[in-house]
Amino acid sequence: MRARLAGQVVAVTGGARGIGREIARHLATAGARVAIGDRDRHALRATADELGPAVQGFPLDVTDAASFRGFLDAVESQWGPVDVLVNNAGVLWAGAFDEEPESATRRMIDVNLHGVIRGVRLAAPAMRSRGRGHIVTIASAAARLSPPGESTYAATKHGVRGYLTGVREELHGSGVQLSMIMPGVVDTELAAGTASGAARLLTPDDVARAVLRVIVRPRFELTIPGYVGPLSRIADLLPQRTRDAVLRRLVPDQVAATRESSVRTRYESEFLAPTDTENTDDNA
Repeated sequence: MRARLAGQVVAVTGGARGIGREIARHLATAGARVAIGDRDRHALRATADELGPAVQGFPLDVTDAASFRGFLDAVESQWGPVDVLVNNAGVLWAGAFDEEPESATRRMIDVNLHGVIRGVRLAAPAMRSRGRGHIVTIASAAARLSPPGESTYAATKHGVRGYLTGVREELHGSGVQLSMIMPGVVDTELAAGTASGAARLLTPDDVARAVLRVIVRPRFELTIPGYVGPLSRIADLLPQRTRDAVLRRLVPDQVAATRESSVRTRYESEFLAPTDTENTDDNA
């Protein structure tokens, strides 16, 4: 794996903490040169300093095209063309659909969906012109399932899956690979106070290892745990009543889990406030 990644230039969005930070750490250990982008400049500097000279931090707001373009340009000026872009930045509001603030809805769409679209649109053409490149997107098991209390979040992740499926066909034969990682609930700030359902709670390390696997051996979809993908496909074949009963036993109810959760309140006030100026966190 180290031989395959040595010298590769990898850009990671939302890379200052959580999943993004762990992805950067694993990539740097494997010999890649890693650019982490983030809105939180303090965390960006701290993470880059901690992870060593193979990791450099660059300001990035994935909701702004000029910022994203500037991020990719800065990385290229530093190290050369980006070989791999990891779309990792994401935010989550959890709770009853009719209590979700409009600002949180907009923020999730802007970061989780449009941020990915923007990253692909800015990075893929240059990769196609070179005849090589790889874009890895950290989506979510919510791209296949829709937990109660995560309706808008799931909608953004379903949208990401649909978008990447179409673009993948457009890039067929170009040398550009697309991959999508779909983890269950990951133990990060983003998932604070939520439940993991029947699946075990994942760690950022689990996701980072999956990213390295798909870079070395590309595939389009990878669910963590691995049984989630087959299970969701089987569930789709069941009669609706049976499907509902099965999924209610397996998929967490985030409305119940997050009701009156002080940790969710803290996370959402920091990352989803209407006058938000923070960094995006990591996906779960």
